[in-house]
Amino acid sequence: MKKRILALFLMISLFSITMLAGCDKEGWVDDGVLTVAMECAYAPYNWTQPDDSNGAVPIKDSQDYAYGYDVKMAKLIADELGMELEIVKSDWNSLVTAVQSGTVDCVIAGQSIDPDRLESVDFTQPYYYATIVSLVLADGPYADAQGISDFAGATCTSQQNTIWYTKCLPQLTDVEILPAQSEVAQMLVALDSGMCDLVVTDIPTALSACVAYPNFKLLDFNGTDDNFEVSQDLINIGISLQKGNTELCDKINSVLDTLTVDDFDRMMKEAIAVQPLS
Repeated sequence: MKKRILALFLMISLFSITMLAGCDKEGWVDDGVLTVAMECAYAPYNWTQPDDSNGAVPIKDSQDYAYGYDVKMAKLIADELGMELEIVKSDWNSLVTAVQSGTVDCVIAGQSIDPDRLESVDFTQPYYYATIVSLVLADGPYADAQGISDFAGATCTSQQNTIWYTKCLPQLTDVEILPAQSEVAQMLVALDSGMCDLVVTDIPTALSACVAYPNFKLLDFNGTDDNFEVSQDLINIGISLQKGNTELCDKINSVLDTLTVDDFDRMMKEAIAVQPLS
């Protein structure tokens, strides 16, 4: 009887040790597949399309495909690391949870490297350097604005859980700030429909939006004294990973080290050129 109890105790102990080893955040297991989460609804960073044109990648558990700047970057990283690429579609607010839980290896989804996210996940070095701009209607009352002080009296919004909404919009004076929009697409529809007078976003999203909505006008006040005050660290775009996953972080950074700002800009222009128009 005692031998059976001892044997059972040893089995339980061995199982516990195995489980603890598997939960080690620094013990990322390279299974040959790079599983990447993104919205698949955030052009030009990422979007959904019905076929594999231009090199789009199948979305897991879907008949659709994902493409955009983030997919181009994910493919490049996976190829350089000798791994297969798997794209997982996730809504914006679930991206951090997905990488925290380990259900995906990383998130490549146009996320800025802001302090709030850094409390929950780690980030690679930037894979794009963005700037903050505004979008208005070309025939609207704010089309000739020369700085953010000219937005007085406007109604505005942006995407939720972004520095555009939490850090930029509060810098505007005498404006009405509407509730945040859950997705970029909804933010753009709000502007197009006249629900608001302006939205704040980054330059790739704005350039992409102006292709899809020719009635939009991009206002860029960078380089002036009447602009949003946002640290560059807050708007650089990075790849998020589970806390402590230094092995994968180092591998991805080794690939990003081979790229230049010109490479980033070229890849972004390529993505904008083939984005869906709606």
